[in-house]
Amino acid sequence: MESQKYVIADLETTGHSPASGDRMIQIALVIMKDWVIEKTFTTFIHPGKSIPLHIQDLTNITDADVQDALPFEAHADTIYELMNDAIFVAHNVDFDLSFLQAEFVRAGLPQWRGKKIDTVELVKILYPMSFSYKLGDLALDLNIPLNQAHRADDDALACALLLKKCWEELLALPLTTLEQLHKFSFRLRSNISQLFFDALQLKRNKIQDHSNIFFYNQLALKKRKEKHAISIENVQEYPVLKDEKSNFLKKATKNFEERPQQYEMMDIIWNSFNEKTEVVIEASTGIGKTLGYLLPSILFAKKSNSKVCISTYTSHLLEQLLYSEIPKLENMLGNPINVVLLKGMQNYIDLERFEQMMRLKDLSYDEVLTFLQVLVWLTKTETGDMGELNVSGGGQLFLEKIRKIPNETNKKKSHFDFYEQAIKDSEKSDLIITNHTMLIADLNRREPIFHNIGGFIIDEAHQFVQAASVREESILTYTNWKYAFGQVGTSTDEQLLFSIKKLAQKYKIIPMQFFYQLDKKFEQITRLFDEKMNYIAKKMKSTFAPNKYETKLVHFLNELELDAVDWKEVSNAIQAWIDHAEQITKKFEKQVEQITKDHVSILEQWKYWIREFKIKVSEWDDIFLLESNRCSTWVEMDIRNIPGSIRIMKKPIDVQETVYRLFESIRKTSSVIWTSGTMTVPNNKRFIAEQLGINSQVPIYSLHANSEYYSGAKAFIVNDIPEIQAVSQNEYIESVAQAITRIVRTTQGRCFVLFTSQDMLRKTVDLIQESELLQDYMLFAQGVTPGSRMRLLKSFQKFNHSVLFGTNSFWEGVDVPGEGLSAVIVVRLPFTAPEEPTFKAKSLTLQKQGRNPFKELSLPEAIIRFKQGFGRLIRTSSDKGVFIVLDRRIDTKSYGKEFIEALPPISVQKLPLQDMVLELEHWYNS
Repeated sequence: MESQKYVIADLETTGHSPASGDRMIQIALVIMKDWVIEKTFTTFIHPGKSIPLHIQDLTNITDADVQDALPFEAHADTIYELMNDAIFVAHNVDFDLSFLQAEFVRAGLPQWRGKKIDTVELVKILYPMSFSYKLGDLALDLNIPLNQAHRADDDALACALLLKKCWEELLALPLTTLEQLHKFSFRLRSNISQLFFDALQLKRNKIQDHSNIFFYNQLALKKRKEKHAISIENVQEYPVLKDEKSNFLKKATKNFEERPQQYEMMDIIWNSFNEKTEVVIEASTGIGKTLGYLLPSILFAKKSNSKVCISTYTSHLLEQLLYSEIPKLENMLGNPINVVLLKGMQNYIDLERFEQMMRLKDLSYDEVLTFLQVLVWLTKTETGDMGELNVSGGGQLFLEKIRKIPNETNKKKSHFDFYEQAIKDSEKSDLIITNHTMLIADLNRREPIFHNIGGFIIDEAHQFVQAASVREESILTYTNWKYAFGQVGTSTDEQLLFSIKKLAQKYKIIPMQFFYQLDKKFEQITRLFDEKMNYIAKKMKSTFAPNKYETKLVHFLNELELDAVDWKEVSNAIQAWIDHAEQITKKFEKQVEQITKDHVSILEQWKYWIREFKIKVSEWDDIFLLESNRCSTWVEMDIRNIPGSIRIMKKPIDVQETVYRLFESIRKTSSVIWTSGTMTVPNNKRFIAEQLGINSQVPIYSLHANSEYYSGAKAFIVNDIPEIQAVSQNEYIESVAQAITRIVRTTQGRCFVLFTSQDMLRKTVDLIQESELLQDYMLFAQGVTPGSRMRLLKSFQKFNHSVLFGTNSFWEGVDVPGEGLSAVIVVRLPFTAPEEPTFKAKSLTLQKQGRNPFKELSLPEAIIRFKQGFGRLIRTSSDKGVFIVLDRRIDTKSYGKEFIEALPPISVQKLPLQDMVLELEHWYNS
């Protein structure tokens, strides 16, 4: 009922564990009834101890703020009374309520009894496309006032307004969706079902408006506007003169500044489009690369009545193009642009498979939560691209089960399909934005999507090598295969086959002898698989020399002398099982009219796993039976987990043939522009171009920002760190840890520390933490601190005094503009480890050709990564930061000057650590 009383709370504390002595420092309660705030209560609380510095940094609450405050016991009765007869609400309610309960008990009060609502859980369901579920980020997105995050009074008020927003959002949902939410909400962790029920009661008493939705069976979907080709009268001419370009760009760019290199890039691309030629453009940070190719692209598409395809590497860049850069372009032109974001089929939801999942009764909590998120998302999405969803780790497994996969030959088409709709929309568009993987997949399509394209822009072109490599790789892991076996099982395991057998008995479709034969075939598969894996493990183990520091073994498959094994046995056994399993499917499909919807969902699961086993056969044959001079195959295993850790990988040594086949016909009719911030290295201008198999006659243009753009940057080379070979590993790590500590204290945090070895990163971080010299700083370390790369980055940005330690994936693709990043520390020059299998295979190939692997592969790869590392530092012309190299090889080795030459024109000083720190202090304080 609407007159329900809600108490919305927020606490600030000295830490997470009252049992370990952590105490409250501030509490705020907002009392809301009939969706109106009736009363607020807020007070500082004396914790009886000093507030840790990182908590002061986060909350801006100091010891001085609480020195005159009373302890919690003085307020306990008042707080307990305010919570009487209310539903307790908080953002991450389990933390606030459990902390509060512990404080009540400590104050001699009984535990509070009542219902709770977690607004994190609620907003995940009602705002499934939110980039972040942090209160501060939600407040920003939903225009909720939040003056100071991590202060209890402001946070509690923001949380109360968020709860009200959620209520309004509930009432805006279609009745069908609300009914489905309510039906499944009893499996959630907080008492949200009551809220859903109240909304449902109100909704049922109102006339339903279906003008903005349409129905796919029982699912309510957002009604989308039909895409039509947009004809723009008086299509603008390409701005040839500098002033004409400036007039265009002024309309889209705040604080506009002329960039001659951007204008040059536009002209190169415009001429390439019109002449149908191929070019390579290295466009450094600061020249305005994206608008530099977007403007000529749309003008050419309109002038020639054709399409331009823009391909990039990451989802982040795709969305940046669509939601940030395209609106700027539309402002320039004064007209809408018909643009389509096109991804691979597996990125889109399969509505039929999702409906089947609705009938399953044994969903986990993560699956239920994700299911509810998808229900709401379907009323909002126009694309059906599941990348729009922000789901938890367990939810990702649910999404895998509802992704669109290629239709089977006899499968009828559904009356609506998001992926097919995206393909249709692309036919009417001016610009198609896609990713490298989707573009490369055209090689496997019966009907190519990227045909009749007037021009191609390949952005982040250096990553096209990786994308093409991934397309051809095969990965077999012991655990993945065992998981698949466990999901299917035999007819007595109470897994999927057990359920299928029960259906067969119920409908009297299949004789039981059939299942006995299937069990025998399944047992044969698992026995043969285990035999082969144990054989590989035995061979790997025989090469192991006991080493307490190194437990991982890596060997090329051809080094293990496995010729005596009949690898075909396994694929034959799996294929025999598949053939038998498909007969079950056919028998059920003949009786499909008799089968209930709940049972149809079990059959769909059965068909899903048959498809998975077909993939497994292909995977097995590719690794063990198909030899290729273009690929290398290796086995990885941890000696502590045999055979469970076995992982077998097959990757191409080069991708030139793949790229050639993809662009062979394109090059005859269209222009191809390859662009990236890092396409060249000193003394090897064509390094990336050669990896892509680009003809040596194709020109390469290097466009770099003016030196003023980098006026806020400075580089130091610390020349008294010991050579790594000259001292023990412990001594070396002590020197590195000391240098990092002194730099961090000088810059007051906001540092990236880039490693090439996870082991060295971990040992350095351990030593720094043991020393307690940075105990006032928040330290986040990849592979040590839990969470994904993006989660670590967000956590790093949240604190003023923080340090982020990262390895390979932090060398590029991470943006922290402005004061969020003051320094990038390079611990070791980013050479690939010589024993890394793909690198080793490429090196051996070069050696056989009489070429120098160091000069032609190792060095240029390291320089490319080094340039990318510097690129983390200066993202705008107003940024200020320092780039520090601790690896003396840049000073002592002949190749060191090539790393320095790869940097922009900035000051580079070589100094001992003590002198460098003094220079740093002077520079930051000047």
